[in-house]
Amino acid sequence: MIKKCLSSTASKATVVLIACLLFNPNLFSDRPKYQVLRYNENWSKLAEKEKTDSFDSLKYIELDSGGNTWLSIGGQLRERVEAWSGFAFGDDNDDVFDLHRIFLHGDLHVGPNVRVFAEFINALSTDRDLPGGHRGLDVDSADLLNAFVDFNLPMDNGSLTLRIGRQEFLFGKQRLISPLPWSNTMRRWDAISGILVTGNWKVHAFASKFVPVDKYGFNEADDSNKLFGVYGTFNKSLDVYYLGRDLDAKDSKRHTLGLRFFGKTKSTPFDYDMEFAYQFGDVGASDIKAFMIGSQFGYTLKESQWKPRLWLGFDYGSGDGDPNDAEVETFDQLFPLGHAYLGYIDIVGRQNIVDFSQGVDFKPTKKIGLKLANHFLWRAENSDAFYNAGGGVVRSGTAGNDKAIGSEFDLTATYSLNSHTSFLFGFSHFFAGDFIEESGASSDTNFFYSQVLFRF
Repeated sequence: MIKKCLSSTASKATVVLIACLLFNPNLFSDRPKYQVLRYNENWSKLAEKEKTDSFDSLKYIELDSGGNTWLSIGGQLRERVEAWSGFAFGDDNDDVFDLHRIFLHGDLHVGPNVRVFAEFINALSTDRDLPGGHRGLDVDSADLLNAFVDFNLPMDNGSLTLRIGRQEFLFGKQRLISPLPWSNTMRRWDAISGILVTGNWKVHAFASKFVPVDKYGFNEADDSNKLFGVYGTFNKSLDVYYLGRDLDAKDSKRHTLGLRFFGKTKSTPFDYDMEFAYQFGDVGASDIKAFMIGSQFGYTLKESQWKPRLWLGFDYGSGDGDPNDAEVETFDQLFPLGHAYLGYIDIVGRQNIVDFSQGVDFKPTKKIGLKLANHFLWRAENSDAFYNAGGGVVRSGTAGNDKAIGSEFDLTATYSLNSHTSFLFGFSHFFAGDFIEESGASSDTNFFYSQVLFRF
């Protein structure tokens, strides 16, 4: 069977390999949890535990008799089918296509103070007959996702890690900086990072250059797109950050100061997440004055059988009220995970936007999760454009006067077969609003997807 897996084409091999491993009875053991950023996993505890899982022999490989040098190997196989109608509000923008990706990584620890992590990516797509064709979000043929060296400097009351090389970033709730795990190719930066953990604080300082995807060539850092900053988290309930971005091609230097409060209230079923960010700097001769708000408030009915969580959200990204003055007031969403907050269709970005959202999450069983969400969306300023999740202009500010963009309904269902294998199904519908109708093509958009994910 293994030979059959290896001899298949990429997409076919994914399905066959998952079938080879899907019903292995050892896949239900108590093991460390997989992370979005695979380099955050620590498999050293397997040195003192019985290896009960089929992949434990790969997760901890002792390379010397004292256990000071060891290697962990892992990866991911993901297959997703997307079906669209009315994409970007176009009458004829209909298509069905498949997105396939493979991650493979090696995590080498040399003594307690040196670590080398490298992760390979191969992301492919079948024909995509929608505007944009194959994008950098869809295809990245045989490249490096991560490739860095860690130097751990011992401290009496914590740890300090110096990280040098290609790396993914994920900060806070990912409203501004995310590796974008929903996309097929992920985001990455060439960077130098310092990570301090002491007391109740974790502080990550970094200077980086963004690495855009060259779909069929080796990805190289963009010297004109710099990101730097400091992100601190206190007691897992407060984030404080500064993020700077230099875009040389646009003569733009933008600084973002942010604050986030999050957690659960004691002895009550309420939870909360509130984030505020203010931007200043300059674009050419114009001054930047922009801000954003992100928030969600939840209430869990713990006594109910399915323990539903009801929630309300409010998101705001400022727009430019007067494009002719010397101030730039449109918020720059930086590198966000907009997919999680402004609708799964990804037609809306955190720029010149007002979003009032409502939803419910519940679990009929331990393995099944369901989520229903609804978004009501407006432009913040009718003189500014409507921007998509990638920051591109969907409709210009002069295309219409109405602020109502529309509304979106999202339904998602997840099924976790075991710690390695999960399934995702979803349907979204975007109801075009008055601004869309008065500014051009205005078909409602439908988006259906199904996904299988296997990790080891």
